[in-house]
Formats: sequence, C-alpha cells, structure tokens
Amino acid sequence: MRGTLHKDRLAESPPHPDRIDDAIRPLPASGERQGATAPLRDTLMTQHYDALETCSPAEREADLFTRLPDILRKAVAAPAYAERLKGIDPAAVISRAALARLPVLRKSDLPALHKATPPFGGFVVASPGSFGRLFTSPGPIFEPEPAHPDPWRGARALFAAGFRPGDVVLNTFSYHLTPGGFIFDSSARALGCAVIPAGPGNTEAQFELIEAYRPVGYSGTPDFLKILLDAASGAARDISSIKRALVSGAAFPKSLQDEIKSRGIDAYQAFGTADLGLIAFETSAREGMVVNEGLILEIVQPGTGDPVSDGDVGEIVVTSLDPHHPWIRLALGDLTAALPGPSPCGRTNTRIKGWMGRADQTTKVKGMFVRPEQVAEVGKRHPELGRLRLVVTREAEADVMTLKAEYASPSDALREQVATSLRAVAKLSGAVELVAPGSLPNDGKVISDERKPV
Repeated sequence: MRGTLHKDRLAESPPHPDRIDDAIRPLPASGERQGATAPLRDTLMTQHYDALETCSPAEREADLFTRLPDILRKAVAAPAYAERLKGIDPAAVISRAALARLPVLRKSDLPALHKATPPFGGFVVASPGSFGRLFTSPGPIFEPEPAHPDPWRGARALFAAGFRPGDVVLNTFSYHLTPGGFIFDSSARALGCAVIPAGPGNTEAQFELIEAYRPVGYSGTPDFLKILLDAASGAARDISSIKRALVSGAAFPKSLQDEIKSRGIDAYQAFGTADLGLIAFETSAREGMVVNEGLILEIVQPGTGDPVSDGDVGEIVVTSLDPHHPWIRLALGDLTAALPGPSPCGRTNTRIKGWMGRADQTTKVKGMFVRPEQVAEVGKRHPELGRLRLVVTREAEADVMTLKAEYASPSDALREQVATSLRAVAKLSGAVELVAPGSLPNDGKVISDERKPV
C-alpha cells in the first residue's frame, strides 16, 4: 500500500478534510475487504489506517498546498479573517514560505476575540446551527464541532494505538460542555468501535460497566487510568479486559508508562486541542509523534511567525483544511521540535517530539512586560546573530536583564549596537553577552526568568 493512492472512495462517503479528496478510503469497518484472503486482510488491518499515511512526503505536501488556496478563499468570507488577511492573494499561497508570510492567530487571544464578537470571534462564516455540537472551553473559548464524520481527526490515532473496528472502548474524558469526551467518542465510532460514554470519576460505576461490557480499549488521561487500576486492585474488581489505551490531556512520564505497561495495557499518547482535535499521535515505533493528516504544521520561533531551523524547538502553529471551519496559522502556545525522517512504522508524515512546554514566556521586568516577539525583533535587526536568550535575574534588590546572543567573533562595537537595539525595542536597558555559536540550549526558550520567588 505504501505510496499507492486508491481512487475507489465509497460513493456514499462524504468528503473528509483529512484525505486527498479522490484518493483514499479507510479500510472497511468489518475487516471484510472484498477479494482479500484472511492473511492479507489481517495484514491490511494491522499496519496503517489508509494509503495516505504512507504516500510520499512530496505528494502529501503538493496535495495540501493545492487545496490551501481554496481554504483561504473560504476563510476570508468570515469578517475576522477578511481583516487579518487583507491584501493576501489566496492563489499565491502555495508553499510553506508563502504561508509563513501570513499573520499568526494566537490561541491566547481567542477569549477576548470571542467575547468581542460572539460566538466565534468573526472567524466562522457558517451559523452555529450548521454544526453538530457546540462547546466551550476555559477562557471562555467557543468551539463548534463540524457535522461530517470523524470531525476531530481521531480515528487514525486510535488505529495507530491498536484499536480496531468492533472494539469496545471505555471513554473517560468529560462529556460536560467541553469537547474532550466527544473528540474521542466520535473518533472511536468513526473507526467502527462501540463506546461506553463513562466520563471521569465514580470508579464503582466504572467497574460495573467494565465487568459487563468487557472493553478492550481505554481513552482518557493517564492519571485516571492509574486511578482505575489501583482502585480495581484494592477492591478485587476485574478490569483485565482493557489491553490498550490512547491517553492525552496530562503528562505521561516514563515511570507511569512503565507501570501501565507492567499491568498489561499498551498505552499510546496523542497530542490535541479543543480547537483542532488530534494533531499528532504515537505509533508502534514509539519514536516521537506522527502529525495527523489534513493539517499543515509549522514550528516557529516563539512570539513570531518565523519558522525555526530543522530540529530546533519552537512554537506549534497549525493550519487546518476543513472548509466548514478552517484555522489559518493558529499558534497554540505549545513547544515541540521536528524529528528527521519518516517513522519506522512506515507512516511518512512529519514527526514531532511531542509536547515540550509552553511558548508563552512573557515576563515583567521593572514593572514592564517583556515579550518573546521583542527578542525576535532584536534578532531581525542583527541577522548576523545566532540563537538569542534574554535572561532575567535579580541583583541588589533590582531586576537585571541580560541578552545572550550567539556570535562567532564578538566585539565591543557589536555588543553596544545590540544593547542599543534591545533598549529601543524593550524600552528597558539590559546587558548584552556574546557567546559561542551552539552554546545556548535548543529548548525553545527565548526568555528565561531566573529570579527566585519571594
């Protein structure tokens, strides 16, 4: 199947934003692929969700950027996008370089934008009644669920974690107001699984459901999975039917991964948001996360829209190709880095390291906010510099700001020029330290507040 694009989409299947429009269909839910022998059928059902996952990276990239101009035309029908993208010719945005010239939309700005122009900040042209469900997340941010199948792009993440059509899945994400429960519920049902809509908490009721329905799959936070396992052990309840899990929404450190594995459950991580659904997911290779199909993921310097060099840590920015509710360069505020090459599992989309912290590093120095974009502006004024890091400390009961900048041939003249730029941009004076190239950590941190809490 690798690199082969099938033009045999089921006639009754509606268009889906995750797939090359005329190329892909998922494997039949029953596993009964017409004309396939049982061994071939088993092989097909255990490797990849569809042929798109193994197409060539160049073919995927060409498809995404062929579709993007039409998505942009649909986006600018909404007043907020029309204003943000004023003067942009959608037909010209056919490459990553062109996309990188568009402004980013920061998720942290959405609460104020939604409050000013309810419910969706003017970024959605369709009426609320055209969606399947309507949610809210803290902020508040208002999120609509598209009405097409698998609206949150999660079926392939579950498939990569070992879930299969006909499985029974215990879904313990919350179903109350926020989209978490429905993200995993609709994804599992799109794959052909039956879902127990358990939600979190009430372990006694969970045990009754598990013992009655014998689910093989779990979706929820890793923390609650451990709570269930510990409580079941203490109460002598049998939840041994659960053999695999897709977890998200909380840290899943190696120690907890090992413990869950030792108790007979193969657990995989997924990274997603309430706006976009599942963005990336682990596979059997266990080497980073594979970016979901139907998304254009960029990694940019925090506080800017400028892509980082390959392998550098930066902020995740996502463009989605759902014509009903497109997102154009949504900056999530989360850090990651790209991994080189395709996954050993055979999936060819970009791999990322997973969640590596928060990008919002704004801090207050001498009563004034200093932001990552200001550090980036200093870098733009001095392109000869390498990586930059603004370090904030406290000495003699006063805030001290030092900009560390990588440069191979330091000089007092350059140091003074950079200090002048820092003062002009940040409206604060700070020292400048020119350091050797490669000496600053590649961790995405632009501002390091090293003041000890009082």
